[in-house]
Amino acid sequence: QVHLVESGGGLVQAGDSLTVSCAASGGTFSRYALGWFRQAPGKEREFVAAISWAGGRTVYADSGRGRFTISRINGKNTVYLQMNSLKIEDTAVYYCAADRSFHPGSPLPATQDDYDYWGQGTQVTVSS
Repeated sequence: QVHLVESGGGLVQAGDSLTVSCAASGGTFSRYALGWFRQAPGKEREFVAAISWAGGRTVYADSGRGRFTISRINGKNTVYLQMNSLKIEDTAVYYCAADRSFHPGSPLPATQDDYDYWGQGTQVTVSS
């Protein structure tokens, strides 16, 4: 069983940067694809970004492309989401997730159903 714990959320102003982290325990972290999702109040959870198990491939939703960067350090069992030029509409609870079934040659997982393990989320609030 993989246990994921997000951290680093907080209150920032529009235009600021923030990095959220997700630490994993259990399982074979280095073999999983990892992703970030977010859920704003009154909205469904949406995909933000994903990264392959070796970190060589990444994919982003249009909302964060060019502003967000997903990365991972397998030796630390941690995945990061660096967010720059934050906007008010980026306000949400950010969740990390792990896909244990990912194969290196497969497309990166970008839907909730692709993922097997989830963290509890960390709140990011962007004010004007």
